[in-house]
This record gives sequence, C-alpha cells and structure tokens, in this order.
Amino acid sequence: MDRLDGSARLMLVSDLDLTMVDHDDGENLSLLRFNALWEAHYRQDSLLVFSTGRSPTIYKQLRKEKPLLTPDITIMSVGTEIVYGESMVHDDGWENYLNHKWDRGIVLEETAKFPELAFQSETEQRPHKISFFVEKFKAFAIMKALSERLEERGLDVKLIFSSGMALDVLPKGAGKGQALAYVLKKFKIDGKVPANTLVCGDSGNDAELFSVPDIYGVMVSNSQEELLQWHAENAKDNPKIIHATERCAAGIMQAIGKFGLGPNVSPRDIRDFQKCKVGIFSPGHEVVKLYLFYERWQRAEVEKSEHYMQSLRSVFYSLGIIAHPSGTEQSMHQCLDLMENLYGDKQGKQYRVWVDRVSSAQIGLDAWLVKFDKWESSGEERQCCLTTVLMSSQNMASDEYKWMHVHQTWLEGSESKSIWIL
Repeated sequence: MDRLDGSARLMLVSDLDLTMVDHDDGENLSLLRFNALWEAHYRQDSLLVFSTGRSPTIYKQLRKEKPLLTPDITIMSVGTEIVYGESMVHDDGWENYLNHKWDRGIVLEETAKFPELAFQSETEQRPHKISFFVEKFKAFAIMKALSERLEERGLDVKLIFSSGMALDVLPKGAGKGQALAYVLKKFKIDGKVPANTLVCGDSGNDAELFSVPDIYGVMVSNSQEELLQWHAENAKDNPKIIHATERCAAGIMQAIGKFGLGPNVSPRDIRDFQKCKVGIFSPGHEVVKLYLFYERWQRAEVEKSEHYMQSLRSVFYSLGIIAHPSGTEQSMHQCLDLMENLYGDKQGKQYRVWVDRVSSAQIGLDAWLVKFDKWESSGEERQCCLTTVLMSSQNMASDEYKWMHVHQTWLEGSESKSIWIL
C-alpha cells in the first residue's frame, strides 16, 4: 500500500485463470506481452492487483508454473483474503470484518444435508470460504434451499456459482467486489485514490468487481456464460464496461487502449526498437527493451548483424563491469562478445526472458539506480536473478543512456548450470 508516494495513475485489478492467464496459450505469449507492457510503462507509478478464487496454496503453485508478475495487492479465495506486497502480509482487519454472522461449523452442518455437493480439495477450504463442485443443472435450486436454511440458522452468507461447476459459500460481506471496495476505501482514507481503476474478469465470481462504482471494466472475449448474462441483466448500458474481442491478457491491453488509460502497445509487439522512441528517458522501458533483444538474439529472431552489436555496445559503458550471479566479474564488452557468439543458441526452444518488479531512483543529475528481477525460462527450467543496474542518462529529453554497472545475485533456488550472459 505504501510503495507509491501518491495516487496510482492506474490500478489494474485482474482475475487470474482465463483472464490474466490463458491456459490454452502453451507459450504464455499473451501474458508475456502484458508483462512487458506493465514493467515498461506502468510499474513505476501504478498498482497491479490480482483478484482470484484460488487459495494461497494453489495461487503460489500457479506462480511457479506461469510467468506472473509480482502484484502489489493479492485478493484470494474469492475475496475472503487480502494480502500486500511480495511478502503477502495479511489484512487482519478485513478478516475480522468477515466474522460478522459467520459460523463455519454451521455452514458445514447444513451443506452436509445436500449430497449433490462435493467438496473441492482441502487447499480450497479456507476460514471464510467453503467450496464445492455441483452439477450446473442442480446448482440454483440447491443455492436457494441452502441460503434459506443458513438464514434460519442466523447466518448472513453469500453463495457464488462460477465456471459452470464451482459453488462457494462465503460471509455476505465477502467477495471480490467487496474486497476491492474495502481496498479503495483504505486508499481514500490515506488520500491516495487511484486516478483510474480497471477491473478484468471472465467468470461469475468476477461479476461483483464490475459493480464497484467509478471503475472501468473489461470482460475478456473468452468470458463465460454466467458473466455475460450478468452483464446483459445489470450493465449492458454502461459504456465503461466492455466485452473485449481479444482473449485473456490481450483483452486487458485492448481495454487499456479503448478507455485511453495509457500506453497499450507491448514492447513485445515492436520489432525494431531503433525506430521506437518513448520521448523521455524511462529506465523501465530500457530494461524491458534490452532483455527482449537479448531473448530474440538467442532465439535468432533478429538478424545477426554487426549493426545490431555496435548499437548494443554503444549502450554499455566501455569500462563497465557485470558482476554475475555466479560471483565472477567481467567487463561489459566481454559479455557482449560472448553474447555475439551465442547467436541462435536457443533457436527452436521454448526460451523466454522477462523482468519483474522494475523500480528506479534518480541518484544524480544524470544517474539512475534501477532494480528488478530478471527471469529466464527454457522448457521446464526457470531461473531468476536479482539485478541492480547503474544507468547514466546522457540526455534527459531523449532515450540516450548507458549501462554503467550491473550486479546480479541468484534468487534462492535459481542457480543455473547454463551460460548466463546478462
């Protein structure tokens, strides 16, 4: 909550499965396109929020499987848990609020009377969420009867049916929309209400996000029937909520452009960076741009030419040093010589590079300290190093800059046996 000094330019709130993450996209290209856009243009002054039905256990599992960025806020378990930052600090005030007219034991007693309800995995049973699978054609009759029984027992609950098979029983005050409203209220108290908020979803448990006042919303093109039906019944005349024509993360980027909330062209969609000028020096953009070229060079997706290498050498200070995560040091130009010899080394392989948590601070008239996590994946193997770069901006009104020094350390468990260049 305190990462930004003032209000966020944009707070983007997204569901994960089949919204931010496309499980039909084997190479995660849509997600990687979004990642590059966010780190290049938004990380420094905006907030990323993931709002998922997943419990902490399977959310962390997804992070190990997919190239997800680190969010500023994570809302989990269908809005019953709110955590902050990389360390995932719990909001105890929210969980105390949810205790009102909630008794997990009574819910278990009453749901046991419906044999049609099958418990989801143990990881999905949370202090303020009890989750089942149920056949779609039986769901609504069961929800009506169960709601009446729980009300008779003195509870105030909410039942949410989503994805055509999942039924969640929550305290009435819970849900993705209520959790977001709670977060926005905290920002208002602190005088830091985001300039714009965009919510993104695909299924029934995302519907409440679109009911939060004064937000923009995008239902991705692959949204499920229950969300589209909710929209038709409740928000079809709201011009601030759209149904994208693109799937998942691509639909999110489409909405950013549609509503004029900021840049929406991912650096991954730009083939020649030398023809792309951002107008003013942006450390985040330079980091993303460099590592995209690094990936394309090793995948042989750019021409092997001396022109490209000379341009790259002009970006690195001739006497600069790269301290590798292995503990060795080399001059920057030695590393570039090695990189030149490894052209196409990853051709035909599922090799990708992305950066996360890019932050920068101006430490002099023309000096910047930039920190980020640099990830590489090749097939099932993933490595990450924590990277610090000293950059010099030669002209603050342009994108002329030099990398003066690079220092990297392995993220725990990420030691690589392969050649690590940059």
